[in-house]
Amino acid sequence: MSSLGNFVKRLRDIMRNDAGINGDAQRIEQIAWLLFLKVYDTKEEDWEFDDDSYESIIPEECRWRNWAVDDGKGTAITGDDLLDFVNNKLFPTLKGIQVSKTTPINKAIVKTTFEDTNNYMKDGVLLRQVVNVIDELDLTNYE
Repeated sequence: MSSLGNFVKRLRDIMRNDAGINGDAQRIEQIAWLLFLKVYDTKEEDWEFDDDSYESIIPEECRWRNWAVDDGKGTAITGDDLLDFVNNKLFPTLKGIQVSKTTPINKAIVKTTFEDTNNYMKDGVLLRQVVNVIDELDLTNYE
């Protein structure tokens, strides 16, 4: 099985244990919004490198690097605290981002992506496991 196949299988196996995920459509949506935030954070690193004045449209506490990354020291947000953050802080913040006709597309896409997106997972420990699997992806290797 390819490494992509292994990646998807790992995510699917974790999500099958969550009472909130009921089928492939919900699994795909869950994976999509998490992958979007991981990819977007990687792109923002590039934009910050290229432009010293770059400012993220995502507030600091909602950026992937500030809530999703697990440093292995046991301090990563998980369980009910993670669910509370995702459902009551992350999603409302990203859905509520203010954009206008002058907002660059690379920023406006955040609001557009989250307008109709939901978090289906009900188990914060399983959500942490999914986040950790996605965070293992090295998106800086362009090969």
